[in-house]
Amino acid sequence: MVEFAATEAKKAAQDSAASSSTGVSDIDDAVNGSAQVPQDSDRKSKRRKRKIRSKDGGADEFEGSKSLAKRRNSLHKAARDPRDEPEGKQRKKPKVEESITRSPSPVIDFDGLSRPSRGTRERLEESSEQAAERLEKMRNAVRTILECVGEDPDREGVLDTPTRYAKAMLFFTKGYQQNVKDIVNDAIFHEGHNEMVIVKDIEIFSLCEHHLVPFTGKMHIGYIPNNNVIGISKLPRIAELFARRLQVQERLTREVANAIMEILKPQGVAVVMESSHLCMVMRGVEKTTATTITSCVLGCFERKEKTRNEFLSLVGVNRRF
Repeated sequence: MVEFAATEAKKAAQDSAASSSTGVSDIDDAVNGSAQVPQDSDRKSKRRKRKIRSKDGGADEFEGSKSLAKRRNSLHKAARDPRDEPEGKQRKKPKVEESITRSPSPVIDFDGLSRPSRGTRERLEESSEQAAERLEKMRNAVRTILECVGEDPDREGVLDTPTRYAKAMLFFTKGYQQNVKDIVNDAIFHEGHNEMVIVKDIEIFSLCEHHLVPFTGKMHIGYIPNNNVIGISKLPRIAELFARRLQVQERLTREVANAIMEILKPQGVAVVMESSHLCMVMRGVEKTTATTITSCVLGCFERKEKTRNEFLSLVGVNRRF
């Protein structure tokens, strides 16, 4: 009996061990089987996910997907700077018809005036009655100045000074009543000339706008024609037009150059001016021998150093006058 019981116990132990080993092997087989899914199905699922992301604008459930989506979308969206857009996708702005009120020159108005203000227009278009009224206002202003400096405006020597000064001031500033087109008067001729033309030592008299005292000197004007030439006398007349206004030398030089460039359309223009300013001779630093040199070069004179140096050597800006 004892042997029979021991035998039965051994058999039961073997059966339990066998069943436990079989269960483990089944689990391993299941795990191994799921791990050996064909790679093709993984690739297909990844492709599906990519398509879904592209349709949803790149949305993803993982962190950082929003920034990734933005980076991807930036390749498809229009750039913020319109210059980066392809030519075919740029938006065309509607054309608005506007009347031309200014010329290409930054300082010359379309009718040839420089820095036109309300007073400039009124003086240019005034009648004889308005001119007489203007003269009377200036007379009264000068009489007030004489009184303020301590002079007797009724004294014989200065009795007519207000009238004389008012007329002189209107002559000093007569450039406000002129424009470039009337000065040139179509004196432009087609000669097929393309070499440098220079008019130098043009005497200039103008009023400093800061102190209303004169500055005087000489101006040198050169240009290289583009087949068309301008009457030689017109260059000093253009310089005179702008000098007969309240000025500073720097702006006067630039205005003359821009006016010639606009009216003649040459290859280039160069203007150099040398002058002595009484506002720093009679007052202030009181330097009687000091001179001021300004220049403005446009077109080929600005681009080509050799051409510019040729002009400067021909006008001899380093000499005294």
